[in-house]
Amino acid sequence: MKMIINPQPMKLLIITILLLVALPVSAQPAFDDTVDGYELDPGVLNPLPTDNPATLIGMIIRAILGVTGSLALLMFIYGGLKWMLSSGNTEELRKGKETLLWAVLGLAVIFSSYAVIRYVFGIFGQ
Repeated sequence: MKMIINPQPMKLLIITILLLVALPVSAQPAFDDTVDGYELDPGVLNPLPTDNPATLIGMIIRAILGVTGSLALLMFIYGGLKWMLSSGNTEELRKGKETLLWAVLGLAVIFSSYAVIRYVFGIFGQ
């Protein structure tokens, strides 16, 4: 038994793929080839906010520490709500207290890692 493939959807698929690939390339903005008298190649522009790798790594680490600090804040809120809404249930009260304790320990780890990172970058940054 032969399978008959309708060529119309295949043609439509190929044209769609070609258009999706070709349109972003053809829609590139015009580029000024000179900046302050220097020739520039548009293919090698730096999209990063800095040229220094140490600064870039520091920015990434700061962002990660910011996210973990936000997570610790959420754990504080969750633990506090669990404690306050325990309604005398000792098990829920214990879980709320443990959540707050682990959130405090997590913040201690976050702050100490930030201090270590600043110290290390201070040594290598000089």
